Amino acid sequence: MNSSRITAADPNALHTLYEAHLAEQQRRTEHALRRGGFDALLIASGIEKFAFLDDRPYVFQPNPHFKLWVPLVRHPDSWLVIRPGHKPRLVYVQPEDYWHVPPEAPSGFWVEHFELIVVRKAEEALPYLQLPGNLAIVGEADAALGDIIPNNPPEVLNPLHYARAVKTGYELLRLREASALGAKAHLASQRAFRDGLSEAGIHRAYLESCGLAERDLPYGNIVALNEHAAVLHYQYQDERAPAQSLSLLVDAGAHSCGYASDITRTTGNGDAAFQALIDAMDAAQLRLVDQVRAGVDYRDIHLASHREIAGVLRQLGIVKMDEEAMLAQGVTSAFLPHGIGHLLGLQVHDIGGFMAGEDGGTIAKPQGHPYLRLTRVLQPGMVVTIEPGLYFIPMLLEKLRATPAAASVDWALVKHLSAFGGVRIEDDVACREAGAPENLTRDAFAALA
Repeated sequence: MNSSRITAADPNALHTLYEAHLAEQQRRTEHALRRGGFDALLIASGIEKFAFLDDRPYVFQPNPHFKLWVPLVRHPDSWLVIRPGHKPRLVYVQPEDYWHVPPEAPSGFWVEHFELIVVRKAEEALPYLQLPGNLAIVGEADAALGDIIPNNPPEVLNPLHYARAVKTGYELLRLREASALGAKAHLASQRAFRDGLSEAGIHRAYLESCGLAERDLPYGNIVALNEHAAVLHYQYQDERAPAQSLSLLVDAGAHSCGYASDITRTTGNGDAAFQALIDAMDAAQLRLVDQVRAGVDYRDIHLASHREIAGVLRQLGIVKMDEEAMLAQGVTSAFLPHGIGHLLGLQVHDIGGFMAGEDGGTIAKPQGHPYLRLTRVLQPGMVVTIEPGLYFIPMLLEKLRATPAAASVDWALVKHLSAFGGVRIEDDVACREAGAPENLTRDAFAALA
């Protein structure tokens, strides 16, 4: 079945994909339990947390192991019980509450696949978790319930984390849906930029377009105008628009049933030099995307990104040096200080990116590249981001000025482009069995064109 053509509006296909997804998770879990010598896996959804000396809760973040099995992201205090040869058990906490809206009664495509137990209070889950044998209990320490205390055994978690990098057909469906929502919202943010809105106004346009509240975003939106685009994780959103909006960098995603998209686009205001930089980076990014193939070491894509940046710097006359010389002298790291990307899925930075195998271990990052988040060899079903950037970061430029390479830099052009902050272009890309990768992000934008 070609899951790339399936949408959630096709209930029969969705049911088939989800059933296969659960079967694969059951297989992986039984394998991990055997390796670790455990009889069952208990997964806590997590608990609601409150600000210090306050009764105001933080946004609830479910345990990713929990939402791997069920599409529930607003359900604290619930539990899953996975046992070999048994239907998964879900202990679903549905409190009686008039202060807050409690979870609705369980319903939907997923319910029939679980032994469902509904309780009213968190502590009422305990009898359904007290099983004989050696239990692997996954969750944060504060999820403990009576004698059910998370132990997070690495001999069980390691194989589960390692395997989770490879997505099922159901997961790919949800990731495509998240990309579709994110692409729609990115187009709205670009329209808001052209209308002269502030960072906060652009952020609100993004939220309205994708239909998500801020608390529902997979991560805090980066909405950066002008020189703010040079701050890699710019965390504020000015309410006041600048006198002149030169550039917009938006790094923002959406989610579908707990699965995230992570998309970055950079937009200019018509300045020829900055638009040439955007165009050159877009072409370079697509060449890097094309390298997402089964059997490719992701570290090689990262190193290739620096060769691409060297080419852009030379092509646009920003640095008048041979590309190999730029790489040898570390010039490109002054313009691209971060990694080329990461695994994507239930978490924006999905776990397991450095794992050497089921037993754990670490695959080292390339020397001189400390911020890369993924070092594994790509496998079919892995979804990664490809996000090259070229920035004009004052502190890094000052360090570059102190090197012999400074004589080859067109500092007047750098000064001009510094007002725009920089460029980052990020797509979510799925590795296939053979041939070109699936670009979830570009496909989503194309569907909206």
